Formats: sequence, structure tokens, C-alpha cells
Amino acid sequence: MTWSEMQPLLSQACWDTFYMVGWSTLIAVAGGLPLGILLVLTDRGGLLQNVLANRVIGQIVNVARSMPFIILMVALMGFTRWLTGSTIGREAAIVPLAIGAIPFFARLVETAVREVDGGLVEAVQSMGGNTWTVVRKVLVPESLPSLISSATTTIVALIGYSAMAGTVGAGGLGDIAIRYGYQRFETELMWITVGVLAVVISVIQFAGDYAARGLHRRGGQSGAGPRLRLLKAKEPATADVGKVA
Repeated sequence: MTWSEMQPLLSQACWDTFYMVGWSTLIAVAGGLPLGILLVLTDRGGLLQNVLANRVIGQIVNVARSMPFIILMVALMGFTRWLTGSTIGREAAIVPLAIGAIPFFARLVETAVREVDGGLVEAVQSMGGNTWTVVRKVLVPESLPSLISSATTTIVALIGYSAMAGTVGAGGLGDIAIRYGYQRFETELMWITVGVLAVVISVIQFAGDYAARGLHRRGGQSGAGPRLRLLKAKEPATADVGKVA
């Protein structure tokens, strides 16, 4: 197969992969971010402590994460057909990709949010902040560098999942590697596909790491400001108590 024959195949396959991964990432972030935060809030000592709810949610997340993606695709075929009208194609592949990525991203979010300094949470609460204020003003902003890294890890995992989805007719680079590289013995095209995947993953990982480092440096330079403002806001109340005494 000549390069002029390979080029349109690779171009379409790249577009299909970006389409599947892009939409799956958006859905995974939209579903996994609140789920991960909820796991932290409902845990012991959390702002919305509810041990039973935390265990139920955690168990559901664990079961979903432990299921191999190829089995998940087969198990969701009925739901995928009902939702998209088909079980093949890139739109159909988005369904298992997103459902598989939501619990994966949720656990990463949980880990990132747990790293937030508890002193900041207590300071906001002492100033009258409710749970939504704590989440919006402290938990998400303070864990943003780690959340960016978590999203990057999720995107890289989804690219691997999309390659597996190609084995069942979802399209993308995995489909090209299987149909042409393996079934038609186009070894050169298969290795080019592998190279393209490696480059795409490297670029995404570099961009995610760069963004996370940038946010971390900016937070490190200005992170003391919010802490000082919170502490200063508490000083007058402490002084008033001393005067009364």
C-alpha cells in the first residue's frame, strides 16, 4: 500500500479517534468530577458524612472500574443500541467509552481532592461558608493541578480504549490497525498507526503536564494570599472574644 493510499485512511482514523475520545472525555469529566467530590464529602469526617451512601457509591465505582473494557462494550450493547440506534460506529463507541471512564476519573478526582489542606476547609466553614462554597472556593481550585493531571491520565486511557473499540467496528486508529495491519498483512501501515498513537499520546501527556505544572507554580506563588486573608478574617472575632472576657 502506497502513502497516497494510506494518508486518507489515517486522516479519517485520526479524526474518528479524536471525536470519540473528545466526547467521552467531556462526559467522563462531567460525571466523574461530582462523583469523586461526593465520595470525599460523604466519607467519615466529610462535610456530608453518610457512611452508607459512601460505601454504596464506592462499591459501584469499584465494580465499574474492575470490568475489562471489551466486556463492558459487550454488556452495554443493548443500552448502546437503544441510545444511538446502532452498536457499531464512533457514536456507538462513545457510550461504553464514557461509562467506562466515569468511575476511572472519579477515583482520580477523589485522590486529588483528599490532598487539599483541611485547614482551608475549616477556615471557610468558620467564616460561614456552606458545603457548596467549600467545594467551589477551596476543594476544586486547590486541587486543580491534580485534576488536570487526572484528566490527562483519563484521556490517555481513553485513547487505548478507543483502539480496542476499533476491533468491533467503532472506527479510529485501532480499526485501521486491525483491518489493514493485521487482517490484510499491511505491516507498514500497522506500525505507522502505532507511531501515530505514540505521538498523539506524547503530545497530550506533555500538554497536560505543562498545564498542571503552570497551575501548580502559580498556586505556589500566590497560594499564601488566600490563607493569610482567611486567617486575618478570623482575628477580629478572636480579639472580640478576648475583650468580652
